[in-house]
Amino acid sequence: MLFKVQYEGKKRYIKLNGASYSTFLRQESPLQSSCTDTLSLSSRSSDSELSFTSPKRPRVDETLMSPRRDSSDDESLQAKELVKSLLDAKPGGEKILKEYRQTGEVKDPLRRKMVNMIVAAMIEQYGSAPPMDVRTRYALGIVTLFPCLKDPYSEKGYEHFYDSKSNEGYIAWKLKNMQRELSSGSRRSSGTSRDPSSKRGPQFARTVTAEHQLEGDQCREAISLLRHSTDERQIFLKMEQTFQHRQTLIHDSEKCETLLSVFPRFLDTKGLVLQDFQMMFGEEISSKLMEKWGTSLKQKIIKEANNLTKTPMLESLLLTAEENLEEYEAESSWDSDMAALLLLVYLLPPPTIGKKRGVKITVREALSHVVRFHKSCRNLQETTTSVQGRQPYILAVGTSRRTINDYYIVVDSQLIPCKAKSSISAFDELFKAHYVFGISYDQALHNMYTFVQTTIYNIDVGLCHESPRVKDLRAKLLN
Repeated sequence: MLFKVQYEGKKRYIKLNGASYSTFLRQESPLQSSCTDTLSLSSRSSDSELSFTSPKRPRVDETLMSPRRDSSDDESLQAKELVKSLLDAKPGGEKILKEYRQTGEVKDPLRRKMVNMIVAAMIEQYGSAPPMDVRTRYALGIVTLFPCLKDPYSEKGYEHFYDSKSNEGYIAWKLKNMQRELSSGSRRSSGTSRDPSSKRGPQFARTVTAEHQLEGDQCREAISLLRHSTDERQIFLKMEQTFQHRQTLIHDSEKCETLLSVFPRFLDTKGLVLQDFQMMFGEEISSKLMEKWGTSLKQKIIKEANNLTKTPMLESLLLTAEENLEEYEAESSWDSDMAALLLLVYLLPPPTIGKKRGVKITVREALSHVVRFHKSCRNLQETTTSVQGRQPYILAVGTSRRTINDYYIVVDSQLIPCKAKSSISAFDELFKAHYVFGISYDQALHNMYTFVQTTIYNIDVGLCHESPRVKDLRAKLLN
């Protein structure tokens, strides 16, 4: 192929052996920036001139050599603009944008309103079953426009608004509700099966490498010695050496409930729960709650709970957590730390699955699944025998809720004494008892415990199933 070139006022022809016109341009582009002469090219067949400096066409070196934007950045910006345009066009949308500009937050009522707007817009444009990529685009747009709503522990950060893998999230929930309304009450199920890893929690069989473990006859001898030893140091040593045997019992469905009869020292020796949990996860994870609580976590929980609709019980807990109660009122209330912990139950209330089974558990009732008070002058067995089920809870024993002398973890109607002398330490042992004894979370408290598991202790982050409520609260507290 022949090309006519003009250089220093003289015309010449260049023959390209096998090279295409576009290839020649790419090869010439680096030269352009250093040339001072006007260079024009034309094909012999057309004899038309193509000037690189023509104002009607972009310079070849600029169009070919300019840096390209990351496609993911473009996608995020487009999604952000999609959500912003929708809010600008809808009544009430400006209120959401205004609140964010003023406070840097999007509180729950406006977040729900925004999801309703988005779902209504999707249904209007795409019908009752909008494509998954559209749902995902809106979810991405929300957290890009409002970074305070992004979950830093999730893979994408927006799964609590829409997760295409499980078809869950606020957008999915609202869509399902509107689909039911549009279909006159006919129920539909996504049928999406979850990954087995989503069941990670207290009952998940973990691979734990523990040193100096006893087996066979030596293990049986140690268990026998444990029953009769009065030497606390020896008790902790033998419990450490039989840890692997306990793990085998815990994950044997026929033998798991015999754990306290095989190892009764849990019932009279403080600190054994803490030792087993640390052997499972290590010291760093074991200390997470105590490290995070006083520095910022407690105050963030109180601040978020202040945004909830007030009830007398919630108001009382908030005043107690903030230590604003009158002296006579404070005497009948929990201490500040326990009150703040119980606010988590309000922020992550019992899931609605209870209603489907005909059991409606209120938040007030769920609080008693965390902690119960026992007057120190009464028989302890009166309280423990009245509660059915394996799920652990705290029994706080003292002269009043404010003055607690001892804490116990109740498991299978048996009392495990806590090493803790404070309410926050007692809750630390309560959470750990689920893993040490391989007991699932109480259904009414599942969201709360899952939040504590992943967000506070950082156990199985990204590997267990979390409800959108859990991810949403984490985004609010960590951003």
